[in-house]
Amino acid sequence: MDTVLDSYVAGSWVRPDVPGDPAHDAVTGEVVARASAHGIDLHTMAVHARTVGGPAVRALTFHQRAARLKQLARHLGEHKDEFYALSRRTGATDRDSAIDVDGGIGTLFSYASKGVRELPNDVVVLDGAPEQLGRAGTFLGQHLYVSRPGIAVQINAFNFPVWGMLEKLAPAFLAGLPTIVKPASQTAYLTHAVVRRIVESQILPEGSLQLLCGAPGTLLFELDEQDHVAFTGSAETATVLRNHPAVLHRGVRLGVEADSLNCSILGVDVRPEDPEFELFVKAVVVEMTAKAGQKCTAIRRTLVPHAMVGPVVDALRERLAKVVVGNPADPTVRMGALASSAQRDEVRRAVAELRGSCDLVFGDPDHVTVVGADAREGAFISPLLLRARPDAEEPHEVEPFGPVSTVIGYADTTEAVRLAARGRGSLVASLVTHDPEVAREVVLGLAPWHGRVLVLDRDDAAESTGHGSPMPTLVHGGPGRAGGGEELGGVRGVLALMQRTAVQGSPDVLTAVTGRWTKGSRRLTGETHPFRKSLAELRIGDTIVSAPRLVSRADIDHFAEFTGDTFYAHTDPEAAAANPLFGGIVAHGYLVVSLAAGLFVDPDPGPVLANFGVDNLRFLTPVKADDTITVTLTVKEVTPRISADYGEVRWDALVTNAADEPVATYDVLTLVAKQWPLPDAAAAEG
Repeated sequence: MDTVLDSYVAGSWVRPDVPGDPAHDAVTGEVVARASAHGIDLHTMAVHARTVGGPAVRALTFHQRAARLKQLARHLGEHKDEFYALSRRTGATDRDSAIDVDGGIGTLFSYASKGVRELPNDVVVLDGAPEQLGRAGTFLGQHLYVSRPGIAVQINAFNFPVWGMLEKLAPAFLAGLPTIVKPASQTAYLTHAVVRRIVESQILPEGSLQLLCGAPGTLLFELDEQDHVAFTGSAETATVLRNHPAVLHRGVRLGVEADSLNCSILGVDVRPEDPEFELFVKAVVVEMTAKAGQKCTAIRRTLVPHAMVGPVVDALRERLAKVVVGNPADPTVRMGALASSAQRDEVRRAVAELRGSCDLVFGDPDHVTVVGADAREGAFISPLLLRARPDAEEPHEVEPFGPVSTVIGYADTTEAVRLAARGRGSLVASLVTHDPEVAREVVLGLAPWHGRVLVLDRDDAAESTGHGSPMPTLVHGGPGRAGGGEELGGVRGVLALMQRTAVQGSPDVLTAVTGRWTKGSRRLTGETHPFRKSLAELRIGDTIVSAPRLVSRADIDHFAEFTGDTFYAHTDPEAAAANPLFGGIVAHGYLVVSLAAGLFVDPDPGPVLANFGVDNLRFLTPVKADDTITVTLTVKEVTPRISADYGEVRWDALVTNAADEPVATYDVLTLVAKQWPLPDAAAAEG
């Protein structure tokens, strides 16, 4: 196989004018593909994304976008065997491919779920509650997120050709942005295969995904202030991008994930006989050998108490000696090749620099025993363990992007935190300890310098996803040297790609803009009880105002006896009178809410299928015996579910007393049929 990779541009696969530089099989050295963007019309790509892809994505609600991501994840899962076969040619074992291929597909599934569960079935996301800007409540402010009419450009590293693309695509698609993918040329053939399967499926709207194989050329000059570039790669290239005119002068947003000297710290409390010792050693070896150490989250610095340096080095050497290096197709192989011979040369250079202040205690950068392949043809290298001498500088400055880690001794937790901080900002740090006090001290010291901190011990080890695994629900990125960018983090990663705007206006205007009823806006009352209306019939603002209901002392006594809630404010007149907040017997808050439900509920079978929760419940004014309560219930938000015959309705509930003072406020959450009678019931009656 020696294929010239075409790019997907404006709905067509376009072959470059010249073949481009070769990408070699990491195991055999054979040419796999050639990548070039020579002759690719970058202006057309940008225009197509902006005028075709963007409008098509933004025409979908968040739930509809999430449904496409779920469908896409299932589709790609059907082609994993194809992707795994190509992944082996990048030097990845099947275990490595699970991180890349399955991890990428899993990220699509995660964002599909988040999109439905945590975002509205709309195109606007509200940020917080309205802010009252005037005394009378007729002038309010509301923060909201909207999609930008821009493009998401991703420039990816060679080490994760599938996950690196999908983890950026999923939040961008949910945010309403079309994506242009520029993979690293060494492994672009795997990204190309995945994109081709995506395009063939026609699951995503045309223009929402384009692929550029080869150098990005003048692509950034096609971008403007509405666009976002997500870069993963070296600090050197990141500096070039930060100084690009499009970023400096045209307002293009740039997110960077760059070099990272991640560390793992063995707690001062851990001894060789403790379970945590074995957990620590195993984690370091896993991070050294997974993807042959070519992970931006791999453990580069292994920090241990001075007294434990010897035992840790011995244990690591013993475990590393069992690692089989070779052809990923061989089931006995645990560590495959680096992505290219050039990458191997770069690792050797970095190790030579480290050896200026460190001693090599395991492995040989120039010789390795290989299973199932020719070490002279493939980009193989041995796992390499170094031990830092006192006051070593290089381990805190040089990142060997391969199966390399350096053991560094420390005196106490204060020094451990100081050494970790010498990495000048990293993606992740881990701490292995079973002492909660050590955990608190170290985590609070590490947090300002790291995007993620893992605390590992015997209690969480069975479920831990490991030091080096970014999770779609947690932020991925880091300060300082790590680039200062942030990705993933569940819905945080979506909102980061949208525009937050503060909108000011009257309650009625905010209701119209946001699609959610705002306090102070018009309530719609009529003869039909809102509980008799299907989802299709309900309107924002539909309201029922109940008749008053007396809350007697007998009601309070009965509720106390029936529930067992005999708190003195409900049962002891003298003690209740002495309470400065009550001044006498008051009704239970939950009695008030229960009575309120009886006032607004329509008891007969109807479109309201279930009550599934209450949000934001607050008790504002105590209800004394023989006071009356009234409930005003208003449709606040209507969210149809795509995959069901019902949707969610959020109701604003306001309970007032005889003096019209607010007693309680809360949101009632119900499931309401889209049609009534239900389609099956109507068919049965017919």
